[in-house]
Amino acid sequence: MPLHLEHGLALLLRSFNINNRLCDGSAWHVPERRPPSPAAMVKTFQAYLPPQCHRTYSCIHCRAHLANHDELISKSFQGSQGRAYLFNSVVNVGCGPAEERVLLTGLHAVADIYCECCKTTLGWKYEHAFESSQKYKEGKFIIELAHMIKENGWD
Repeated sequence: MPLHLEHGLALLLRSFNINNRLCDGSAWHVPERRPPSPAAMVKTFQAYLPPQCHRTYSCIHCRAHLANHDELISKSFQGSQGRAYLFNSVVNVGCGPAEERVLLTGLHAVADIYCECCKTTLGWKYEHAFESSQKYKEGKFIIELAHMIKENGWD
């Protein structure tokens, strides 16, 4: 009998003051239920950009939506695997721990970002810029072209 049914049956029998004895007189045991770990309780939901977002960028590996074209700030960035785009906001993206890296434009605190659906590393998020001329990048996202495709309404 599945654990949840055994547990439910035990609660029902106890509510009627029936002891936990089988027909042959032997006792049956209900294992102790433990709550699931917090990691097991986490459920992620995939976001879909609305249909009015005519031009979108998606993960090349699993086709999860990543960004609306209206959130694109610049196409003039370089990633570790070639050209990359800077976005104001993204969806379906997870963020790793921040670390300091020396990039082409100086020292930055960045965190790798990955597709929440297929876990592919896509680029990074600028957490902090140490040079005043680079402050505009803080909180923005780099996605490398090698990991995204254009979808919906591109000519």
